[in-house]
Amino acid sequence: MAPPVMAARRWLEGVTFPADRPLLNMSQAAPVDPPPDGMRAAMAEMVQHHEAVHLYGPVLGLPELRAEIADQWSADYGGRVTPGQVAITAGCNQAFCAAIATLASAGDAVILPQPWYFNHKMWLEMSGIDTVALPTGDDLLPDPDLAAALIGPRTRAIVLVSPNNPGGVEYPPALLAAFRDLARARGIALILDETYRDFHSRAGSPHDLFADPDWDDTLIQLYSFSKTYRLTGHRTGAILTSPARLAEVEKFLDTVAICAPQLGQHAALWGMRNLATWRAAERTEILDRRAAIEAGFPRLSGWTLRGAGAYFAWVEHPWKIGSDVLAPRMVAEAGVMLLPGTMFRPSGGTAGRPEGSTGQQEFRIAFANADRAGIGTLFDRLSEWAP
Repeated sequence: MAPPVMAARRWLEGVTFPADRPLLNMSQAAPVDPPPDGMRAAMAEMVQHHEAVHLYGPVLGLPELRAEIADQWSADYGGRVTPGQVAITAGCNQAFCAAIATLASAGDAVILPQPWYFNHKMWLEMSGIDTVALPTGDDLLPDPDLAAALIGPRTRAIVLVSPNNPGGVEYPPALLAAFRDLARARGIALILDETYRDFHSRAGSPHDLFADPDWDDTLIQLYSFSKTYRLTGHRTGAILTSPARLAEVEKFLDTVAICAPQLGQHAALWGMRNLATWRAAERTEILDRRAAIEAGFPRLSGWTLRGAGAYFAWVEHPWKIGSDVLAPRMVAEAGVMLLPGTMFRPSGGTAGRPEGSTGQQEFRIAFANADRAGIGTLFDRLSEWAP
């Protein structure tokens, strides 16, 4: 399929928005603000005086950044992570692609809970790997027992995203542990994408998977610096796994991008060492926006809120028209851009869940770039609009 965000942008062609009702774009999760001033000043100094940011670096990443991640992860998760279990990638999407390249090839299968992050699905399709859809219920939480029934001889991994994109829900620690145990028992990998982990709502660690001394025999964690430090254009992500798997990851990275951008890596290291207070404030702000979504949602008569957290809310609309038809109309008629649920689900639907099973009743709201006032405007427009 076409990249969904790019497809949505084409809905803007030929549409004009009144000055008193500009477009409210809640289609994409990427921060629209640049990094904080202190980080930009540090980056400017690096560009001017640090020659290394202009050169190739080690394929698996800046050693100091790998070590900093290992130290902070060990403290944050109450486990032991070493620099040799960390690699830096050109964004979290590349981390996913690299992980899949070490696990599966054409004809193999990977389990994705649905609704899924569409770039994961797209990469599997481009690699000739079968996507096995794991249905979720109204709470959007995947069921390990149902996943177990889907594992076949060609299954190589289960992929989870928590806090979830697109659903917003946070997977409880016990659920993540159950999936780890399932994957380990069946000899497959558990890929856990924690792009949004810095915005989870739990006190303390979001899980204890790294407390397992043998975590790297099953777990592959993915991470992104794009959201936390607003480094989207600098493409800096990370993958945590066994040193043996990283030896295979190195082959993939060396033939795709050679190394992650050096300026982004040095900026991420600076941020990890200097922006803890700022990062905590960003988390508080995102949690407040989530609260605004939950508090204001009852204004939308007939709509249902299925999940909210980190950057996203997953909702069901009340009309008999598909969300893929409604979405471009909503842009032109209400000045609101949301992605339809059809972009996050299989086109064939799911047995046992006809309502919304193909995403026709659903939308993803990406609210991280809207403050409380913007969220209020969203509810104003949607409550006044009907197709």
